[in-house]
Amino acid sequence: MSENMIRYERDDEGIVTLTMDDPDAGANTMNATYVQAMGETVDRLEAEREEITGVVLTSAKKTFFAGGNLSDLQSTTPETAGEFFEGIEQIKSQLRRLEQLGKPVVSAINGAALGGGLELALATHHRIAVDDPKIKLGLPEVTLGLLPGGGGVTRLVRMLGIQEALMGWLLQGQQRNPAAALEKGVIDQLVPNREQLVPAAKAWIREHKDDETAAVKPWDVKGYKIPGGTPSVPKFAMNLPAFPANLRKQLKGAPTKSPRAIMSAAVEGSQVDFDTASRIESRYLTELGAGRESTAMIQAFFFDLQAINSGKLRPAGVEPSKVGKVGILGAGMMGAGIAYSAAMAGIDVVLKDVSVEGAEKGKAYSEKLLTKRVERGKMDQAKAEEVLARITPTADAADLAGVDAVIEAVFEDYDLKKQVFAEVEAVVGPDTLLCSNTSTLPITSLQGFSSRPKDFIGLHFFSPVDKMQLVEIIRGEQTSDEATARAIDIVQQIRKIPVVVGDGRGFYTSRVFGTLILEGAVAVSEGIDPMTVERAATMAGFPAPPLAMLDEVSLTLTQHIRAEAEKAAAAEGVTLEKGPGEELIDTLVAEGRKGRAAGAGMYDYPEGQPKVLWPELRKRWAKGTEIPLRDLQDRYLFIMALETAGCFEDGVLTDAESANIGGIFGIGFPPHTGGPATFMTNYEGGLAGFVARADELADTYGERFRPSEWLRGRVASGTLVDRG
Repeated sequence: MSENMIRYERDDEGIVTLTMDDPDAGANTMNATYVQAMGETVDRLEAEREEITGVVLTSAKKTFFAGGNLSDLQSTTPETAGEFFEGIEQIKSQLRRLEQLGKPVVSAINGAALGGGLELALATHHRIAVDDPKIKLGLPEVTLGLLPGGGGVTRLVRMLGIQEALMGWLLQGQQRNPAAALEKGVIDQLVPNREQLVPAAKAWIREHKDDETAAVKPWDVKGYKIPGGTPSVPKFAMNLPAFPANLRKQLKGAPTKSPRAIMSAAVEGSQVDFDTASRIESRYLTELGAGRESTAMIQAFFFDLQAINSGKLRPAGVEPSKVGKVGILGAGMMGAGIAYSAAMAGIDVVLKDVSVEGAEKGKAYSEKLLTKRVERGKMDQAKAEEVLARITPTADAADLAGVDAVIEAVFEDYDLKKQVFAEVEAVVGPDTLLCSNTSTLPITSLQGFSSRPKDFIGLHFFSPVDKMQLVEIIRGEQTSDEATARAIDIVQQIRKIPVVVGDGRGFYTSRVFGTLILEGAVAVSEGIDPMTVERAATMAGFPAPPLAMLDEVSLTLTQHIRAEAEKAAAAEGVTLEKGPGEELIDTLVAEGRKGRAAGAGMYDYPEGQPKVLWPELRKRWAKGTEIPLRDLQDRYLFIMALETAGCFEDGVLTDAESANIGGIFGIGFPPHTGGPATFMTNYEGGLAGFVARADELADTYGERFRPSEWLRGRVASGTLVDRG
């Protein structure tokens, strides 16, 4: 098997071409097959060194090399950490031997080289890539709670210097196309197509066969100095304290471990020889790999996303579909954003509002975004005009005839939506998919006024639509599998991530998000300092704090949602009690502080200046109440997670992928946790540990934290979803 993983071909000039082609996988990864094959290959190269002129490393796959085996990484535990460390060191020793072969080695990069793939290329002496903007190069390990442990940190620091390696490639996991990587000094040469790749690599070897320095890395030459200096250089040492300070600012105090480990490995490794630096890098990777954070992030950002993108949530047996023309009902910020996203994906858009002026204003939103793209060099003017021309503003419902789908984005009012759909269904065809962008109103109730309830579905976009990647698809009781599949197809066609949930007030994301912002209001009403309320959230990993987010959605919207919930409860003979957080919101609204759109809420919004917490909030409510920081952070995490569990219990959620990806991409659940479902099952002690901690919070802060009997019943299995 190993002979097939790396094909070894030596031509008459003594140039060896190594072609990586794992026979058992669609992409080359650093799995056991690779390790055995690379070990045997390096042994042979060293044995035949005197007969070799140079080496070309390339791939028979569409990608060059996909990186580490994430299944193996995810299964690493503290008990197996030693074995994992030895495995990493073995992989790196093979690359080091290749790097020190004494013959020039060239990477011929035909496709994506991310993570371990780029690290493999960095171990060669010259890197040539196809000049294809679709090819991505980078070290994205930080997005999975890891660090580049195949030599990526060590080599990039020596190539580019500490600052450029950290800021340009490592700390944010940036991915670049070959032209941009060439500009950054990570790629050495480009060729226009794949056919010219290996010939160009061989040509470089011929040109440098008599140049002894071509087969030696700069850092293996005595006296080499890292660009920009190291902590032993006084000028660099003066600026070094700013590095962790800037990182803390970037992370907003979030407990994410991998960026800190990357910075430590880079700085510590710069002060020692290459091989010692490489071991330092391996030890940091082992520590991260054996921790729960990387397990959670790999689950969310690789396995869960992969499952969604590959169609796991799509009903089987329905032919794939594409739309050519959509109607958007309502040209406010949400409708305008959906229109922009659709037009960017090549879809024609009829943007309808109550007046042509309103529709034109909605189109102007796209023009503004496109102008920015042109100014930043991301699009040329001709392409921008082509995208803009796809949007047709109108006030006439008759213009919707012939659209493949309509997406309603009007105000959250049942009667208004009923009126809009009555007008639309009178003119669209019988096969037109009917979608509502409601964020709280049950889809089943909206289906009640539709003439075609089986074709009616919820498509909940998030604001601002041009930046938010998620769309929550909501099935009503009568929604057909075909409508669900078509909705998923539309979402993916406009290059967004679809999650599928069941019906119910608030569905999944709005229902869970509401618990977070209300918990912030509750904390203020308890007398906790408002700044503490906010900072505890960002330090827990939330991208924005609860009081600020409450202002963004508006305090009046939370009142409206509560009023609708009270109405529904009354219809069932139940009275909902108003809590202290809701009373706080009512008080602020009564004083005209309705949120950011109104210019005042939990915060003040001075013109031309950053927002500041309303001083009266502290004066009137803060009582010097102090609770452990971890308790406040856990209150945010647990209240959302427990509500997520409630969504599983109620059948709103049926898969962990939608829970995790919806939580992270839709409502800001801290990414390092892997999402709400994984947060519960990956908690210390598993689901049992989560339930025990929830009981502690309930004993101290109230019954809203008490786990349900359903959740307690899941402890034995340790999962929220039965594995089929």
